[in-house]
Amino acid sequence: MLKGIDPLLTPDLLRLLAQAGHGDVIGVVDRNFPAHAQGAPVVDLPGADVTSALRAICGLLPIDVQFQDAPVAHMLAADGTLGPAVADVRGVLVAAQGCPVGMAGLAQSDFYDAAARAFAIVRTSDDRPDACFLVVKGVV
Repeated sequence: MLKGIDPLLTPDLLRLLAQAGHGDVIGVVDRNFPAHAQGAPVVDLPGADVTSALRAICGLLPIDVQFQDAPVAHMLAADGTLGPAVADVRGVLVAAQGCPVGMAGLAQSDFYDAAARAFAIVRTSDDRPDACFLVVKGVV
């Protein structure tokens, strides 16, 4: 065991976060997202929702606010509205980064295309619809 590290951060997830470089994308998705079909390594976090997972991940992972206006993308609902997890996640990102974090909404098909280029995907057990996010790693 290590002290001071959120228990949601498994050894496999810590390894992937450490291996990711500036500009790499980490997907954090709900239980319905076809994570294993995207081609990137997948870490499953059973019992966690995307809010908790992102709180743990962004406690260690710098977000690329320095070089990108919207370093976080989220899946839009089919009608183009925000999913129910977006407000919670926005608060987590701001708390972790200490400044506003730009977010861009993507239609489901565009989100799937972007996720196919992710460095890694973290699949949670979140049952909220469209609770899927892509975070670009920044620099320290």
